[in-house]
Amino acid sequence: MLAIVCPGQGSQTPGFLAPWLELDGVREQLTALGLAAGHDLVAHGTESDADTIKDTAVAQPLIVAAGLVTASALFPERSALSATHAVLAGHSVGELTATALAGVLTDDEAIALVATRGRAMAEASAVTPTGMAAVLGGDPDEVLATLQTHGLTPANINGAGQVVAAGTLEQVEALREDPPAKARVIPLQVAGAFHTRHMAPAVDAMGEAASRLTPSAPALRLLSNADGAAVADGADTLARLVRQVSNPVRWDRCMETMTALGVTALVELAPAGTLVGLAKRAMRGVETLAVKTPDDLDAARALVENHSSS
Repeated sequence: MLAIVCPGQGSQTPGFLAPWLELDGVREQLTALGLAAGHDLVAHGTESDADTIKDTAVAQPLIVAAGLVTASALFPERSALSATHAVLAGHSVGELTATALAGVLTDDEAIALVATRGRAMAEASAVTPTGMAAVLGGDPDEVLATLQTHGLTPANINGAGQVVAAGTLEQVEALREDPPAKARVIPLQVAGAFHTRHMAPAVDAMGEAASRLTPSAPALRLLSNADGAAVADGADTLARLVRQVSNPVRWDRCMETMTALGVTALVELAPAGTLVGLAKRAMRGVETLAVKTPDDLDAARALVENHSSS
C-alpha cells in the first residue's frame, strides 16, 4: 500500500521550485495557482529570498502549490492518482494539499483557502511575538512536563522522538536555556506559534472562508492531523482543517494509522524531506522517497507502480 504525504511550513528553501519550471506546463500551472492565491508564486518559488518565503502569508500558499505541482508531474491525470488507492496525509498546511489531492476541494479552492489561512495566521502572529522550536530526543513524558513548566504548547507531536514546542519568544528562549534532559532544542524558521491559542483569531477567518465552499467526500483515504483518523465526509474534513489552525498536529498518530493500514511505501511531495525523515525513524521497513526535484520522478513512478493496491 502506498502513502503520499505533503509537508508543512518550514520545509521551503529559496529557489526550490526553479528545477520544476523546466517541465512543460509547470509555469502555467504555478501562475494560475498564484492568481488564485493572490501571490506571484513563480517569483517566490525561484527568486525570493529566505526572509520573504518565511513570511507565513507567502510560505503557506507556496508550499501547497509546490505539492500540487509535484503531484501533477507524477500523476498528469488526477484519475491516475485515484487508481493507486493511496493513503493521503499532510502535515499542518500540507493537509490542505492532501485535501485537494483527495478531491475534497479543487486546486483553486484549496490554494485560495490556504491564502486566507496564511494571511490570518500572519496577522495573529503579529499580535504577540511568538515562535516554535523542535525538541529532539529526551524522555517523552519529561519533554511534555518541561514544556508545561515553561508555559509552552506541544504544537506538533511528530513521533520519532520529535515534539515541536510553541509559545512566546521568551518562553521558547527559556526552553533553549533549560531543555529537557538528553534533548536538543532547535528554533524553527516560522513566524508564529502555530497550532496554539495564539492562532485563535485566524480560526474565525478560516471558518468564514471555509463556509463558502461546498466540499466533496474524499476520493482516497485521507488522514486527519487531529487524531490520525481517516475522514470520509467533506464537511467534516473542512471543519477539521479550521480547528487545526489552533490545535496540535498529531503526525505521530497519522504515521501510526499508516502503519496499521499496512503502508509499504511512502512518497513525500515537494518541498520534500522532513516527513521522509520522520518515517524512516518511526515506520521501519517502509520504503520512502522524497520528491525534491524532477530528477526524482522516475524513481517515484517506479515506487508508485510497485506499491499501489487494487
